[in-house]
Amino acid sequence: MTTDSDTARNLASLEVYDPRDGSLVGSLEEANPDEVRVAVAVAKAAQPGWAGTDAAARGELLEAAAAAMQERAGELAEMNARETGRPEHEALEGVMAGAGTLRQYAQLGPVHRGRSLRGGQLAVDYTVNEPRGVAVVLTPWNDPVAVAAGLLGAALATGNTVLHKPSERCPHLGALLGRILSDVLPPQVMTTLTGGPAVGATLASHPDVDVIAHVGSSLTGAGIAREAALTGAHVIRENGGNDPLIVDDGVDPAWAAEQAAIGAFTNSGQVCTSVERIYVHRAVAGPFGEALAAEARRRNVGGLMAPLVDRRLRDSVHGQVAEALSLGAAVAEGGAVPEGPGAHYPATVLLDCADHMAVMQEETFGPVAPVQVVDSFADGLRHAAAGRYGLAATVLTADMEHAHRAVAALQVGTVKVNAVFGGAPGGSAQPRRDSGAGFGYGPELLDEFSAVKVVHMGLPGGAR
Repeated sequence: MTTDSDTARNLASLEVYDPRDGSLVGSLEEANPDEVRVAVAVAKAAQPGWAGTDAAARGELLEAAAAAMQERAGELAEMNARETGRPEHEALEGVMAGAGTLRQYAQLGPVHRGRSLRGGQLAVDYTVNEPRGVAVVLTPWNDPVAVAAGLLGAALATGNTVLHKPSERCPHLGALLGRILSDVLPPQVMTTLTGGPAVGATLASHPDVDVIAHVGSSLTGAGIAREAALTGAHVIRENGGNDPLIVDDGVDPAWAAEQAAIGAFTNSGQVCTSVERIYVHRAVAGPFGEALAAEARRRNVGGLMAPLVDRRLRDSVHGQVAEALSLGAAVAEGGAVPEGPGAHYPATVLLDCADHMAVMQEETFGPVAPVQVVDSFADGLRHAAAGRYGLAATVLTADMEHAHRAVAALQVGTVKVNAVFGGAPGGSAQPRRDSGAGFGYGPELLDEFSAVKVVHMGLPGGAR
């Protein structure tokens, strides 16, 4: 997921502009290194008391935090729209999802249990889950409230104190969320620090930080992992992806195009698990390409595409499109930077793409659907399985053998068959390779924020 900032900065301040029209949202001061060090020390001092709070009481406080988020959901959604360009109704859905996630962890925390172990008949052996200590949570801008709520909820439910640095692309939203939650929680249990990469780097390298959860770019995630190797902090990372979509022979090309458009254009392509590259069987390539272009055109003509988060990201997205065109790809729809203010970019369909193009190799993080024709399902699977990322993949097929082969061959955290989004609640995946490590959501996230202690209790010497 791309998170590098292009917000204009004046010395130690962040200025953020509305990507819809370029107007100034506001500016905030960045935390300086001394403020970061003090925040870590305060969190460390407060952690034993929070860990000693009954799990049920921590859950009740998270329930209250969720209620506070819901009460001010409109404010959060409005600020999200202003800073990131996310349509306000979608931003509101993200806030409500975040509140729901907090409630889930409020309920899961008190029942997060250890295990009894089989030992000697006159001994007791068991495991205890304990908080790791001080948690640093670094969150992105593309679904900022929902993602933050999940990581914050799991960290707090398990007894960690938290230092939260929201993305520098939405610092006002992060600060507002921090105030809402901190007003409910005990003092110093959660602190929000505003700033850019330097603040994140200071947090990630601090020796008193025990666990770091990061959702963002692979480059930043790799740097965090290197720092943590020196400090010993546990790292949870959900990072970039270049998620493939395979369209098999025998599927309805119009339906497949609808799925591809949902995967590539939702939130203007700014989703961790967006469809980033498409491999379509030659037998259905013609009608699929026409239908996909029509889906993109409908969104463009109907004004359904929200802007990208800022112009720097737009420049990056268009740079990949321009490079693909220079290497032989063809535009079926979109592909041009519109005139006017803001950071708008159209839903774009590129045909005749090939492996050597950056748009097929790297994360684009914009509303671009590059299509490469393959001669067989096996050929498409081979292409889809290649690359340095391992976040997710989708297969559209009516052949169950092909579906099973794809599940076995695709070394990614999530394989989706015949649906680009969706799935049962509670599913939690581990990304692979450059896409990260560890469970970033679901019940297993409680384990990531905990350390396991084994206890053996025997009889004292001479006891009968």
